[in-house]
Amino acid sequence: MPTVLLTGSSRGIGKAVAQALRARGCTVIGHASRASDEDTVAADFLDPPAPQHLWQEALERADGQIDVLINNAGLFAANPLDSSDIAWLDAWEDTVRINLTAAAQLSRFAVRDWLESGSGGRIVHIASRAGHRGDSPDHWHYAASKGGMLALHKTIARAYAAQGIYSYAIAPGFTDTAMAGDYLDSRGGNGILADIPLGRVARPEEIAACAVFCALDAPPSLTGATLDANGASYVR
Repeated sequence: MPTVLLTGSSRGIGKAVAQALRARGCTVIGHASRASDEDTVAADFLDPPAPQHLWQEALERADGQIDVLINNAGLFAANPLDSSDIAWLDAWEDTVRINLTAAAQLSRFAVRDWLESGSGGRIVHIASRAGHRGDSPDHWHYAASKGGMLALHKTIARAYAAQGIYSYAIAPGFTDTAMAGDYLDSRGGNGILADIPLGRVARPEEIAACAVFCALDAPPSLTGATLDANGASYVR
């Protein structure tokens, strides 16, 4: 079974994805800012060299072959318009670095290795509904980073399909994690739920099912596709 490098694996969606992949027999190399167990590599994506160190450490643990990269690590924090200029810019750059730049770095390392080895591989990007429809006035940076991730995903899919390198993306809406829960509470939860025809937010296990499908089962012809998982709150 494939060896998978999964970023942001310690909680929420990432934790559910790791559990689901291991249940399928995959070897999962996890990632967190601070490692909590022997299966997890510590790497703080606010540090520009961290993604390269993560990739190299993961390769060593995998005896030189990673088959699937799942870019899941993310930062979601409010950045009010009336913040000071430097605070607003710092929050913007931190979010883009973690959500987009680190994912691009890891994708680059993966694609280069797969092209060199001729093995092919898969990348799964955990993006967001916000990348399509935008987000709240306090989350310009988050929406922009996820929109960038979707553009990155499409570019990889178009550029390398002929070499057996496939790219898939998942765009969840609100998901039942601590991060999303705080946001829902701050914006009057019930009003947001009224905008979701399904009547509830997604469960981490539902997003994990999408990620596992893309990592293991999706046909090559689906490369470049984005799976929306938002309870029909945004239908393209």
